Amino acid sequence: MAEPRRWYLITYDIRNQKRCGKGYDIMRGYGVRLELSVFRSSLNDRDREKLRWELAQVMEEEDTLLVIGLCGGCVERVRAINPKEGWPEEPAPFRVI
Repeated sequence: MAEPRRWYLITYDIRNQKRCGKGYDIMRGYGVRLELSVFRSSLNDRDREKLRWELAQVMEEEDTLLVIGLCGGCVERVRAINPKEGWPEEPAPFRVI
């Protein structure tokens, strides 16, 4: 059975250029870049925690990470000027019994 996925808005501030590049490489595998260090990602709980762990290996105490979970209503209210693409709707999860 597949785990349910949610949309997340993820932003980071990594103060060292080399570490920032490593953080970007990690994030590129998990989501779509919206701004310099702002990404949107559709993740299940396991992927979210794996991402946080991978970024923790790169980040230092001076760096920050913000992971914002978005409900369906929040995703509908997201507006952008000149967006590259929309936020596609995910099919509702279901169980076969």
